[in-house]
Parts: sequence; C-alpha cells; structure tokens
Amino acid sequence: MPPTLDMRRAADRAVTRAPWLTSRHSFSFNDYYDPDNTHHGLLLVNNDDVVAPASGFETHPHRDAEIVTWVLSGELGHRDSLGNSGVIGPGLAQRMSAGTGILHSERNESDHAPVHFVQMWIMPDTPGRTPGYQQRDIGDALAGGGLVTVASGSDPDAAITIGNADATLYAARLAPGGSVELPDAPYLHLFIADGRADLEGVGPLDTGDAVRFTGGAGQRVHAEAPAEILVWEMRGRLGG
Repeated sequence: MPPTLDMRRAADRAVTRAPWLTSRHSFSFNDYYDPDNTHHGLLLVNNDDVVAPASGFETHPHRDAEIVTWVLSGELGHRDSLGNSGVIGPGLAQRMSAGTGILHSERNESDHAPVHFVQMWIMPDTPGRTPGYQQRDIGDALAGGGLVTVASGSDPDAAITIGNADATLYAARLAPGGSVELPDAPYLHLFIADGRADLEGVGPLDTGDAVRFTGGAGQRVHAEAPAEILVWEMRGRLGG
C-alpha cells in the first residue's frame, strides 16, 4: 500500500467550551464522538486546551493511559494521588502513567494569565502498569532548532519515558527559515502547535493544523514564521 496522508485543519476540530475552558479535540473525546475519528496509530487524544486564570480540572481519575502534557504558554500545576506535584511551563516535558489507577488535578497557577497546553494520550502496550509521574526541562535542547526526543518507550535518550515501546514523541521550535525532516514510520502524526510552517509536497500549515501519515513520511517541514511542532512516530496502531 502506498503512503497516504490525511490533512486535518484547525477549524475542523470539535470544540468543548466552558466559562473557564476552551478545548479543541483532534480525536473523539468525551461528548464528541465520531466513529471514524477515534485515533491515529497509537495516538488516542490530542487536545489543545486553554484554561482561564485560577481555574482548571479538579481531581479526577485515569486508568491505563500514558498522558503527555506540553505547555505552550503559561503555567500548569499538577497534583496527584501518588504525592507528586509540580508546575509545568514551556519547554518542560511531563508524563503521567495512569496504570492501575491514579487521581490528579491540573490547574492554572496564574491569577491573571491563561495557560495554553496540548495533552496527548497513548495507550500502554501492557495494561495494569504501576502508576507514575515524570518531568524534565528540555528548553536548552529545543533552542537548537532540531527535533528533540521528548518521550519514548524505546529510545534511552528521550527526556521522559512512556509505557509503549512503539511510540516516540518529538518536538521542535523552528526559527523562520528553519526546517526538520520528519521520521519515516508506519504511522506519524504532525501537529502545528504554534506558528506557521510549510510541509514539503503539501503546502502551508497553520497553528492547530495536523497531518496524519500512514505508511511512511520523510518530508521536510520548513518554518515560514517561528513555529513549534509536535511529531508522534508510531510503529503500531490501536487494535492491531
């Protein structure tokens, strides 16, 4: 089967709105359900969230999910039932493994500015793992302009680990004129978290746009303006 790609524009995403939250969903999530849009590869959730000052998600449960949170602006406070707590800002990689079950809260730490972040869920390759938490600052690595390995279940050089050996997340902060080459993988998900870029052979991509690749990639992404991109490389898919 020849490689295929599926372009998903920002404006076409489902949106959940509350007085304190605007959440844009790349895949089916909570009240939004589309049987033809439940995942890509191993990626089950790609939520683009803006939370108002001094508000957030109160304590709630998760189970059997590898949850990676990437902050674009502002500060997000994390607290969980294992006793972990931390404040996540731009350039800080964070992962929570829900495993057999965990409770956590996520709140905007500022009383005057919103927090903007992307939350991504990968299913673990083995259910019933021990819950855990990890965070690490990778701001210096991102300043280099190339793809930085944020999270992986197989790459020992990744900033943080996830419980699926077939999934790896990369991030890049590109200056105008900068470019990176995408990995070649059975499944790939490119998300323009911020800015504007041009995908080789496809054309311009704006903030919130995504491209789902099946059967290989290898194209270059060129930044037309400052851009921040998130790339999932996956060697398997949910259900097979």
